[in-house]
Amino acid sequence: MEFIKLFNSFNTDNRSEEEVDTYMSRKEAFKKLGGLTKKVALASLPVAAFTVMPKMAFARAHDVIAVLKFALTLERLEYQFYIEGVNSGIISSQHQNVFMAIREHERIHVELLEATIQSLGGSLDGVPSMFDYTADGVFPSPFGNYQLFLALSQAFEDTGVRAYKGQAPNLMENDDLLKVALQIHAVEARHASQVRRIRGRKGWITEEDYDGIDGFGSTFMMASSAVYAGEKNTMHVGVEVTDVTTVPVMAVREAWDEPLSMQMVVDIVTPFIVS
Repeated sequence: MEFIKLFNSFNTDNRSEEEVDTYMSRKEAFKKLGGLTKKVALASLPVAAFTVMPKMAFARAHDVIAVLKFALTLERLEYQFYIEGVNSGIISSQHQNVFMAIREHERIHVELLEATIQSLGGSLDGVPSMFDYTADGVFPSPFGNYQLFLALSQAFEDTGVRAYKGQAPNLMENDDLLKVALQIHAVEARHASQVRRIRGRKGWITEEDYDGIDGFGSTFMMASSAVYAGEKNTMHVGVEVTDVTTVPVMAVREAWDEPLSMQMVVDIVTPFIVS
């Protein structure tokens, strides 16, 4: 599959866990995500800045474009998911505005990343644009079961949060790109928190997620467990956090979103990619 070849050839996940962890603290989500629709256009402002930057100013441009294509794959996966979700009519009227807002955010992220890649001289070739949310029939359609739609939404959003954190170190040499990536990371975290709360859970990853999302069969639970791999970690920058605080172990585990490597994310999303 071209998607696998693309990211295997450019994979830049060769740093230690200590280098990868960027200490992005967890924030509470908005209680009224729908109110963001008036502000989402602000996220597209950096496009103009990217289009006028000299291409030679970007160190390791080859790797940077690979990271941006990787991010674009995730955003297209999510954007199409919310397009189909909203259009399906499966979403509760109570939450319709929430998912319409999320859909709009994902559209802006897609357009921003596409414009940035092209402004750096890259192409969009090889970036998937067609998806099957049943994973080729492995799962029921999420567009016929609202609870399954919410569960898959949670899995995609949590994957996106951890994926952006995993790739942040690869953009450290470019402040502008890093800033935008972390802005998107923050929006994805708010999406994840809001979806989790709709599902009646806490707004952050907890112990009940470690083994995967339950309630939809063992196959779905096993597949979604990859989204939460490594979330039990309590060591940061070489320090065992539980040794320097009296905070309970579970609270330490919940205090950080752990990064996912590019390959781990590829393994999670590949079953949903058609082309």
